[in-house]
Amino acid sequence: MGQETNLTVQDEQRLTKEALPKMRKDYPSANNQELQKYISTLGMKIVNANKLEGNPYHYNFTVVDVADVNAFAMPAGTIFVTAPLIAMASNEAELAGVISHEIGHVVARHSAERMYAMEKAQNKTWIYAGGGAVLGGVVGYAAGVALCAEGDSSCRAKAAVIGGAVGAGGGYLAQKYTFLVNSREDEMEADRLGFRYSVAAGYDKDEVGKFYEKLLAMEKGGSKNDSGVLKSLSDAMSTHPPSEERVRQMKELAAQSPDKKAITNTADFKRINKIAVAFSKK
Repeated sequence: MGQETNLTVQDEQRLTKEALPKMRKDYPSANNQELQKYISTLGMKIVNANKLEGNPYHYNFTVVDVADVNAFAMPAGTIFVTAPLIAMASNEAELAGVISHEIGHVVARHSAERMYAMEKAQNKTWIYAGGGAVLGGVVGYAAGVALCAEGDSSCRAKAAVIGGAVGAGGGYLAQKYTFLVNSREDEMEADRLGFRYSVAAGYDKDEVGKFYEKLLAMEKGGSKNDSGVLKSLSDAMSTHPPSEERVRQMKELAAQSPDKKAITNTADFKRINKIAVAFSKK
């Protein structure tokens, strides 16, 4: 997994410690204890089900207060999720798939390798430099509507709420941290790991990859619309594997996995999803 480097766990911890102060200014912790408790509990459920805690990383999960639909992983186990992403997830299995994908990036050392390579090249500008978007990119109303089924007024209402603050400023945050921009190979690897981790945690194999179908809808919407938001989203997609490829891979993994009783949704998720939608309105 990942590339072979001389990077140690201590190196990864140091890189994250150096980057976090600036990151936390751009991605402040969401002031909502219910969201924080839920995402930490869900993340650690997946980590513990796969015996990943302390092997070798110690994981922590934080909901951050930005308008983007986004999730990203720092080296050594620090994972951020935005409230709008929680709001846009359809069920807990789908959200677990996204969280597991980010855990996959940690395990495969993707951002750590990029940060370390930049540091070795004496390029400290990775903290500020421009680049592409991370998982989910920036979703405005127009792009959000592309996720909604015909006549799904509830979904469209969510898109209106979540997309309100998105614009030039939203893209700016994601573009500052180039070490978060994954190659196609890295994203596909994290998808495979994420599938394995979420299914091992008891989630429905046919649901954990559904977020990638939403990415595909966004990608297709962007290619058919002249909206500036959609165009920028489509451009951001170029830094990720083609969504059709990701959807195909997740469906293949699901088809290859045995059928078993699994979790699709929970009462906790339904409650937290409503809280995330309300939080995203502010």
